Amino acid sequence: MESQGARNKILKKIKQALKSPVAVPFPDQVSDTPIFIPTEHELTIDFAQKFTELLGKFIYCADEGELAQQLSALIKSKKWEKIYSQESGWLDDMSEYQFDPVTTDDLAGCDAAITLCEHLVARTGTIVLSSQQLSGRTSSVYAPVHICIAYTHQLVFDISDSLQQFKKEADHIPSMISFATGPSRTADIEKTLVVGVHGPKEVYCFLVDKLTD
Repeated sequence: MESQGARNKILKKIKQALKSPVAVPFPDQVSDTPIFIPTEHELTIDFAQKFTELLGKFIYCADEGELAQQLSALIKSKKWEKIYSQESGWLDDMSEYQFDPVTTDDLAGCDAAITLCEHLVARTGTIVLSSQQLSGRTSSVYAPVHICIAYTHQLVFDISDSLQQFKKEADHIPSMISFATGPSRTADIEKTLVVGVHGPKEVYCFLVDKLTD
């Protein structure tokens, strides 16, 4: 009863505070510009740390040639025989580097799916996808393994920065924006973490430093 009374007092104070908000003491100092703007190098490190903490698998590639080698090695080591991807233009370009996986149109029966993305959010280790990726709506949800390809210029610090980029770069906001933060997981069952319940069991992010000349 005593703890319940204390709780009610706290809630009452919160309600009173919301009714009479305190004015900003220094309005001229309020700005939408972030105080700390990390460099691209710091963004890479921050994203890699957060992404791996969330059970994601991060692979850094110096250029697209190395990306092709790393992807081919991963597919071979995992013995994946059916890769799903609708990013046909990107796959055609990558054939220049001898990357030509066996693809399938059967998403439900694939071994892994490859998508591009819009941004990578360094602060939370989040992959941002949208309907502008041909595989964005379904691949990152239904495939058993999600492989995301991103480039360093797509790194942003926070989710708000990602949304600002959509406003700046696109003629219109995509009909779907999705935020994927590591493999799917739940702790609803006896507070035990279970991975891959309603989405991919593994998520890979290949971050490419630059386009090959």
